[in-house]
Amino acid sequence: MNYRHAFHAGNHADILKHVVVLALCDALVAKPTPVFALDTHAGRGLYRLRSGSAQRTKEAADGIGRLMAEAPRDPAVTRYLAAVKACRAAHGMDAYPGSPWLLAHALRPEDRIACCELQPIEAAALKANFADERRMQAFARDGYDAIRALLPPKDGDARIGRGLVLVDPPYESQLAEFDTAIAALREGLQRWPQGTFALWYPVKLRRTLQPFYRRAAALPAKSVLRLELMMRADDSPLRLNGSGMLLVNAPWKLDAALRPALAALQGAIAEERGASHRVDWLLEAS
Repeated sequence: MNYRHAFHAGNHADILKHVVVLALCDALVAKPTPVFALDTHAGRGLYRLRSGSAQRTKEAADGIGRLMAEAPRDPAVTRYLAAVKACRAAHGMDAYPGSPWLLAHALRPEDRIACCELQPIEAAALKANFADERRMQAFARDGYDAIRALLPPKDGDARIGRGLVLVDPPYESQLAEFDTAIAALREGLQRWPQGTFALWYPVKLRRTLQPFYRRAAALPAKSVLRLELMMRADDSPLRLNGSGMLLVNAPWKLDAALRPALAALQGAIAEERGASHRVDWLLEAS
């Protein structure tokens, strides 16, 4: 694997993913029972936007840079921007939180977190960045294998009934990764049917995603919610035109909370012709 998330930290795809992750965490901790979170492709969990990697692409300038300047007054977006500011207060003004950092700060002391990263340098950085975080286990291992190994989650001999599995693969294998990810969701649901699963995916040429949507709608789940934020028209296979999140077993009313958030994000950071957003059900709970 050659992918390094540091090149893309803080871009529009990160913004969508992290707004959604925080909304999921807030919905989960609204109930008193313990929560387990598994981040299957965690990266290093904390990034520097003035690093050589981030500066080479400058994607953060059009992402989190533009969003912080616009600061839409949507509750879910405001929640995310507050988390970014808290990360910078703790780690410096060029810091950007990855999903492990957000999980560690959105969940409670009684909750548990497992983060996996296969790339050795990134895995070492992940362990170093969260060495003092007792609730978190950082594994240098394949995240798909972790779904088989760590689900259903347990606290001692007792199973943890609620929680989140975040699947954010690099899609280096292009369309083949969609098949792998759907298979992982299916296995995860078989092992932990009450868990909430969130899969991030890129959108380039939309017509190539139709088989993925059909397979997602056929998952053995209570519901499958689709959220997409497009920076431009979805008619080029050569660049990341936007991205989406599949939320399997989404918390109640999360679609209503995130629909205005995606509209606010589009208005703040998507300026090109063909920009759009969607929040709809591939499988709606009966």
